Amino acid sequence: MSLKSISPQAAADLVAKGAVLVDIREADERARIRIPGTLPAALSKIATIDLPKDASAVIFHCKSGMRTNANAATLAGKADCEAYVVEGGLDAWVKSGLPHITDRK
Repeated sequence: MSLKSISPQAAADLVAKGAVLVDIREADERARIRIPGTLPAALSKIATIDLPKDASAVIFHCKSGMRTNANAATLAGKADCEAYVVEGGLDAWVKSGLPHITDRK
C-alpha cells in the first residue's frame, strides 16, 4: 500500500473539509515550526498512534516529503480512509504561503 501525493494547496483544501493533517516529525522539529491544527504522530512512535476513525482523509507530512515517502507503506497501514502525502512536505507548505507557526527562540 502507498500514499497518494497531494499538493500543499490541495492538502489545505482537504483539511478545510475535514481531513486530518498528521505531522510525523519528532517533537523537537515540531517545536521549531509547525502547521496549526496538525496531529503530532512522531514516526518513531507511529506504532502507538491511533488516528481518528471518523476522518474523511489522512494527510501525512514531514519536512521535505522524503521521510513520509520512505515510510509510506507503514503510514498508509495506519489509515482507515484515503491517505496522502504532502508533496515537498512542510517546506513546500511554507513556500506556498500556507499558515504555519514558527518559534523564533
